[in-house]
Amino acid sequence: MADNADIATEMMERRMEGALAHHRLPSTPAVDDECEECGEEIPLARRQAAPWATTCIECQSIREGRQRHVR
Repeated sequence: MADNADIATEMMERRMEGALAHHRLPSTPAVDDECEECGEEIPLARRQAAPWATTCIECQSIREGRQRHVR
């Protein structure tokens, strides 16, 4: 029979798996190579490193900065 520590560990593992699954990176590449914010071409290095990216690095930084202020 499992004790309280085993049950707690199992619950934490399930929550962690759920959180990681929720935050996994998309596997499908972006359709367009232009930034959806500014319209400039997304650099090749960024598209290779993050094929799902829909924004250039500058616009993504601005977007993330806005999200930090909202939370």
